Amino acid sequence: MPTSLPPLRWGDVPTRLWAGAWLLVGGGAAIAGSNTEALWVLALGTVAHAAGWCLLPSAGWRRTVAVAPATLTMWLLLAGPRFVIVLVVPYLLWLLVRHRSALAALTAVPVAMVALLVGDAFGQDYTRMLTALGIVGVAMLAAGWLAQLIDRRRRR
Repeated sequence: MPTSLPPLRWGDVPTRLWAGAWLLVGGGAAIAGSNTEALWVLALGTVAHAAGWCLLPSAGWRRTVAVAPATLTMWLLLAGPRFVIVLVVPYLLWLLVRHRSALAALTAVPVAMVALLVGDAFGQDYTRMLTALGIVGVAMLAAGWLAQLIDRRRRR
């Protein structure tokens, strides 16, 4: 996060970043893993996912913009592994909230490629959803580090 931002009104950056990230991932996994017999998991996951975006250290408008589209994409995952491509949207929103440059958005391309490959390989086999999420999640994590590296190099 750029140091030019005003100081946080509450908490510190590392704590808010970790708490927000855990709520995002946990809430997203709960949404994707819910079903008609456990709708409470869907509700709890939705609340946790939205709260995760609200906790992240960032300019307020960026977090506000991210909540609805990211939560909607998590709900789209209910259709099965074929739809993991929608995870590109929350990844791009993550870059927005983390104040990454437009050049860093190019790191969404490998995320999309991995998601397409995983979606094609796993199809509609919902029993493999956790594996699909894990694979695309690792791709998102690696791409996020690459985006951070790109921004650090640009600042030099």
